[in-house]
Amino acid sequence: MSCNGISAAPQILNEREGRVFNIQRYSLNDGQGIRTVVFFKGCPLTCPWCANPESRSPKQQMIKREAKCIHCDVCVLDTKESIDECPSGALEVVGNNMTFDEIVAEIEKDSVFFRTSGGGVTLSGGEVMAQAPFAIELAKRLKGLNYPVAIETTGQGNQRHLLALGKLCDEVLYDFKIMDAERAKSITGIDLPKVLDNFNALIKAGVNVIPRLPLIPGYTLDLMNVDRVLRFLQPFELDEIHLLPFHQYGANKYDNLKLNYLLKDVPVPSPNEIEAIRRHVEAAGYQVIIGG
Repeated sequence: MSCNGISAAPQILNEREGRVFNIQRYSLNDGQGIRTVVFFKGCPLTCPWCANPESRSPKQQMIKREAKCIHCDVCVLDTKESIDECPSGALEVVGNNMTFDEIVAEIEKDSVFFRTSGGGVTLSGGEVMAQAPFAIELAKRLKGLNYPVAIETTGQGNQRHLLALGKLCDEVLYDFKIMDAERAKSITGIDLPKVLDNFNALIKAGVNVIPRLPLIPGYTLDLMNVDRVLRFLQPFELDEIHLLPFHQYGANKYDNLKLNYLLKDVPVPSPNEIEAIRRHVEAAGYQVIIGG
């Protein structure tokens, strides 16, 4: 294992254990009410605007936070033990193997917020479908405890698994990105026809699906791409769309992972740009939520 490398840990875990890189409390942007978000590690896509690049690899990674580093050379030992020896706390492992009981125990700490706000648990990533068998079983257990469950997904995954998971959810937050199939494949690695077919299958199964559109300058922040999303969605007669404006909150993570961040000099959308897209989508008959 190295500070910017990847461990030899297995990529695929069994159905009793998942690999999680964060459990975020008191989230207001990942479903209704106050949410606890479980972030699964691993994503098959390569979106250049990804705000969680540490989620891409399914493996555990050791990273060094340069802002904390005092350059004592402990990390040159290139071992997991060097994390404990790091005097400044600059080294850490991203990705913990957790059982159902361990995750549920963390979630239960927040149950009072779910009851008072109408919130619940959101399974996210990475891409939650990358660990679908574990996510399905976790969702079953959470529903058994009467916790509302949502997922955030790109729809890139096995349709049978996605339907099984979707049917356990109170809401499925479904991201649409680049709507030109060839360009989407070359930039993000996504199989757009498959993703659109999976969306259709969820709707036919009666799943509550909420479409979301990241607004990324140079990629999705243009009316032509937005109109392609709206044309696809029109037959489904949905009420709501979430718009997710591009931000730079994850930029420093690329430095910590020694990854090249292609959008570091891209400005965030202006309020006028976001408002123009909002008005355009509202004119098509949708209620628009900014930020999810």
